[in-house]
Amino acid sequence: MPDEEGELVIRVTAMPTDLNPYGGVFGGWLMCQLALGASSFVTRQTGLKAVVVGATDFAFPGAMTVGDELNVYARIERVGRTSMTVATRGLGRARASEVHTDVASGLFTFVVLDGNDRPCAIEDALSTSVA
Repeated sequence: MPDEEGELVIRVTAMPTDLNPYGGVFGGWLMCQLALGASSFVTRQTGLKAVVVGATDFAFPGAMTVGDELNVYARIERVGRTSMTVATRGLGRARASEVHTDVASGLFTFVVLDGNDRPCAIEDALSTSVA
């Protein structure tokens, strides 16, 4: 995956419990995986607890089936004073293939919290992070 797509943050296989009533992977499961990857990404970037405060711009251009692998990529879209918006992209890969297909994308906004669970300045966290 090219660097402009972001960093690989999750790789997971879709299981039978992840299916919707029509036999495809449930969109809610895809959204959850994108959110988990984005959260992990923000925490690694800042070294702080990150809580989601917004999620927008979801798209599901492709479909996955049981056994397909989901690869979630994340990149920083915007950094505010106490918040960070992360763009995510999910690529599906059939079990016996090397072909990746766009299956999901979305934007997540997080606020980072200090040790007292209060919003803190991201700039300070980024300057002291080991990321």
